[in-house]
Amino acid sequence: MDFEYKIEGDDFTNAGAASSAVKKMLNQVGVRPDIIKRTVVALYEAEVNIVVHAYRGTIKIDIDEEKIHIRLEDEGPGIPDIDRAMQKGYSTATPRVREMGFGAGMGLPNMKSNADSLVVTSEVGKGTTVEITNYFN
Repeated sequence: MDFEYKIEGDDFTNAGAASSAVKKMLNQVGVRPDIIKRTVVALYEAEVNIVVHAYRGTIKIDIDEEKIHIRLEDEGPGIPDIDRAMQKGYSTATPRVREMGFGAGMGLPNMKSNADSLVVTSEVGKGTTVEITNYFN
């Protein structure tokens, strides 16, 4: 099964919609609850990062009998130092975003701890790609 979602930057009203749809889908196909939870947490963090930091993005989801693979590509400022961005508490969120309860600097660390595989690539001035894979067994 393949699915695709479009995300708009600064659209906090719909932040999490793709994550909710994926949760429902994984429940319907009988994926274990612990895997669903980990997958949805990682996806939600990545989805919110697009809303917070990028102009727009695309989420592509591929589910087969062994795994779920999620690829998020955004058009945005990019991440100059991925290693630094992976540190808990590091954030480049604006004060406005923090006032809304986002931008605590836990997005990438939460993705990493809830994914069997996490690959982050970025080009400053162009955008970021995040790939999350979780296996069903």
